[in-house]
Amino acid sequence: MASEDTGYFVHESSYVDEGAEVGDGSKVWHFSHIQSGARIGKGCVLGQNVNVAGDVVVGDRCKIQNNVSLYDGVVLEDEVFCGPSCVFTNDLMPRAHGPMGWTVGSTVVKKGASIGANATIVCGNTIGEYAMIGSGSVVTHDVASHALMAGVPARRIGWVCECGAKLEGEFTCPACGLRYVEAENGLAARNAE
Repeated sequence: MASEDTGYFVHESSYVDEGAEVGDGSKVWHFSHIQSGARIGKGCVLGQNVNVAGDVVVGDRCKIQNNVSLYDGVVLEDEVFCGPSCVFTNDLMPRAHGPMGWTVGSTVVKKGASIGANATIVCGNTIGEYAMIGSGSVVTHDVASHALMAGVPARRIGWVCECGAKLEGEFTCPACGLRYVEAENGLAARNAE
């Protein structure tokens, strides 16, 4: 349903619960569910079969591909890409029953980061700005800004530019020419020193 009243599009097979916020220009496609309390920014695209829990915050211009569930404790900053079927956990000791109860762990994905298809992000970690997580990787610790991560568990195998190209030589992008320097938590664009 495209609605002039809401300013965003929701496919007729999807649900946006009362109390959820969805920003102008966002699109929620087939069989998705946005739960009460969730906040979705402007210009986002949520693919088929996406579930967003009530304690989730999604920034502006994010792309969340098919079959992704964002559970309580997940925060996506602006322009984050979540590939098809990537997984966010939110409890380090999950049990269907037992004395431990439920402890939600938080996960923050910083601006411009990309998570590949079928990657798993273990809760309690932060993925830095413009980092890129390879398909099928399992992230078990914090990821530096601009880090290129792959494997199980995920390890840094290089660095990437804001545009997504792998950096070469002296942290220079072969695609756009942007140059980087080492920073406290990964890399920073040279002009941002």
